[in-house]
Amino acid sequence: MATTADFKNGLCIEYNNDLFTIVQFQHVKPGKGPAFVRTKLKSLTNGRVIENTFNSGVKIDLANVERRPYTYLYNDESGYHLMHVETFEQLSVDKNLINTPEFLKEGQYVEVVYHTDSETPLSCELPPHVVLEVTYTEPGLRGDTASSTALKPATLETGAIIHVPLFISQGEKIKVDTRDKTYSERAKE
Repeated sequence: MATTADFKNGLCIEYNNDLFTIVQFQHVKPGKGPAFVRTKLKSLTNGRVIENTFNSGVKIDLANVERRPYTYLYNDESGYHLMHVETFEQLSVDKNLINTPEFLKEGQYVEVVYHTDSETPLSCELPPHVVLEVTYTEPGLRGDTASSTALKPATLETGAIIHVPLFISQGEKIKVDTRDKTYSERAKE
């Protein structure tokens, strides 16, 4: 058992017969009335984000979750196949459990979040940034635009298409932010 004073981003709780992770929270002490905590909760079972308000000091059940290191192997019609880094046991997960499956490439490190009470995988998360090669993009010409933030579409080695600055060319390796699916920077060699 925990209270609202123990809230932090990423904390997993059991609420309304479901498992949630805290995405965002804010303690509020209004001039009149009792204090409360405003939260955004993401369901670990279906990915839906809800907003909820808890009275300050209310008791919350913590969920027992564990992050385990895996490596992505391949995917087929039965799912995405992963291998545990230490035990080499293989696991097949559904596409909807992976936060950004379009950025997975063979050998990619991922973390699988398990509910330890039932030993079921809840989600599969990529690192915040991945390095991928640009396989196709149109050449960008200097002076093409009036603004300095011009972007063009680029196809990555995994088949995903994102927007990159005009100076990125085919064959370059770039860092992609997997949280918001955007270009971050050129990869350092």
